[in-house]
Amino acid sequence: MPSRSACRRFLSLLFLCPALAGLAAEDGAFRKLVLESQCDNPMELTVLPDGRVLFIERFGKVRLWKPDTGTTVTAAEFAVHGRLNAIIAKKNDEGSWEAGLLGVTQDPGFATNGWIYLYWSPKDAQGNRLSRFTLTGDNLDRASEKRILEVAVQREVCCHEAGSLAFDGAGNLFISTGDNTNPFESDGYSPTDYRDDRHPWDAARSAGNANDLRGKILRIRPTADGGYEVPAGNLFPPGTPDTRPEIFAMGNRNPFRISVDRRTGTLYWGDVGPDAREISADRGPAGFDEINRTQTAGNFGWPFVIANNKSYRMFDFQQRQPGEAQAADAPRNDSPRNTGPRVLPPARPAWIWYPYTPSAQFRELGSGGRSAAAGPVYHFDPALDSPRKLPARWDNCLFLYDWERHWIVAARLDERGELKSLERFAPEITLKRPVELELGPDGALYGIEFGTGWENNKDSQLVRIEWAAH
Repeated sequence: MPSRSACRRFLSLLFLCPALAGLAAEDGAFRKLVLESQCDNPMELTVLPDGRVLFIERFGKVRLWKPDTGTTVTAAEFAVHGRLNAIIAKKNDEGSWEAGLLGVTQDPGFATNGWIYLYWSPKDAQGNRLSRFTLTGDNLDRASEKRILEVAVQREVCCHEAGSLAFDGAGNLFISTGDNTNPFESDGYSPTDYRDDRHPWDAARSAGNANDLRGKILRIRPTADGGYEVPAGNLFPPGTPDTRPEIFAMGNRNPFRISVDRRTGTLYWGDVGPDAREISADRGPAGFDEINRTQTAGNFGWPFVIANNKSYRMFDFQQRQPGEAQAADAPRNDSPRNTGPRVLPPARPAWIWYPYTPSAQFRELGSGGRSAAAGPVYHFDPALDSPRKLPARWDNCLFLYDWERHWIVAARLDERGELKSLERFAPEITLKRPVELELGPDGALYGIEFGTGWENNKDSQLVRIEWAAH
């Protein structure tokens, strides 16, 4: 045992060096606890104030993990579009490969009203729907549905539904929507095929269209009666010809996961990019995934520019000839299916962008497959009495994660929200395709591991990453 004099010297050092004191207080390790291992294509979650975890499975189930018993119950089940796997979808020519239950969150006033929001693909409807339900006990009351918003989509071929939900601190709800465009016949570049019979292969008709809700992040304020209002400050003021006032951020390909820092009002999202591995003189840049952030409405470029405003050439798919490069300061949408303005707001460059190969700007993100997602921002609360909460050294960090690269990376922010550094978070913990990450009221991270395959994995699971003091 150390002598009393040695202990006194150590305590003196702690008094003189607060950094050492912080290290002593954070003596411990992260651990991953599996809360539910029997999952069927789990997608998004929300941690309720009492510690229950409500999560959705793409093919129709809403499930509820209960901390008092450590068991999971089914809160509701829905009939949704979506197939068991891509092979079945191809055989039936339905193409609803990414539809289903897509997004879930709780109302800011959940503790008193019990309201839960779902973004989903009803089997009996052509489009995707934002609905509000009431959770009573462990049951999501199907009869309580309020249909808030409909998003028209095509279901001829896949892909890109997105569907993540998040509230800000002012009661505004953000909804991410994918470009609903098939990317597989564009050689990994911009899918702007303007031929007459090629509308599912044209992202200009959706993400690049200011009069369409797809390929966007929408911002609305739900009302108590089940409707919604459009808050001031969206991209197009109400009444602007040929635009939708719900649009906050346009020019997105597949903004699969979003988050909002309620303290600062900053919206973060990961946008999953196209597959080209090389720059093409005829087509444009290689593929990049993006992490974006904003406090104000804007256009983020897709399908006309990508990454730090690298421009695509407007390729003629009929003649197989390259056209002019897009101007990032005034992208032009000449699609015959565009129902909005031809000249769009200036494109904003991505905040963080990375290709398949190692990134010159963001080396900490590595290389390989890409599927970017933006998780929550952690604010350490010294008054929170929770043995599981993350340590103070992760204060003011945005947690990024990547479905293909199996990691969580902490983006350390300064007092103005600017990026200071990137750092692997808990690299000792193995993750199997993280597809969702949220902070709980206990200060721990709750997540979904999608598993090793594309879908229908036997190793999907609901987990909690927590701090365990020694």
